Amino acid sequence: MKPADPLYCPLCAESKIEHFHSDKQRDYFLCSTCALVFVPPAQQLDLQKQKAVYDYHQNDVHDTGYRKFLSRLAIPLSARLLPGASGLDFGCGPGPALSLMLNEQGFPTALYDPIYADYPEVLQDQYDFISCTEVVEHFTEPGLEFSRLFSMIKPKGILAIMTKRVIDRQAFAQWHYKIDPTHVCFFSDKTFLWLADRYRCRTEFIDRDVLILSRLN
Repeated sequence: MKPADPLYCPLCAESKIEHFHSDKQRDYFLCSTCALVFVPPAQQLDLQKQKAVYDYHQNDVHDTGYRKFLSRLAIPLSARLLPGASGLDFGCGPGPALSLMLNEQGFPTALYDPIYADYPEVLQDQYDFISCTEVVEHFTEPGLEFSRLFSMIKPKGILAIMTKRVIDRQAFAQWHYKIDPTHVCFFSDKTFLWLADRYRCRTEFIDRDVLILSRLN
């Protein structure tokens, strides 16, 4: 029998990996270095199957409930921006309400999504801020994605993230957030502190699922 390929953390590329949890659908592994919990590549959906799941989402840009949900990130982000700051809504999805809200506040916001707004030219620019709302948990290669994101953020710029965070093994076992088959990476406070150290950022945990990483230089 051919031995299984060794697992490496998709965020920090370290090999100190331990089994964290299993359910009827998938296995989940924990990186001992950056504390990322992740689904192994062999158990992840391909892009076509991911899109089939995303297409079920009903995110209307004018829906007041959806805008209220996004305001939990938009309000603290806007409060930290200088007048005229411009940004990018990375992973905006089919209903880019957040960019509309930020534009209304006077912060021009470009769009990018690999499925619904595939405009590669916007990835060549730099921005005062980048927002990722319910996006990072979908990253199949988070190490590469965060490297790309921080390369597009200007000095003193901001990466604003909305994603639910891992608490501990017991809570994870009962966690509804892992049920979505397109969620393949799960971050804890420790993971984001590792990222902040890696990219020289100040970390602000705004809410249970909202945080802001501000570049120090």
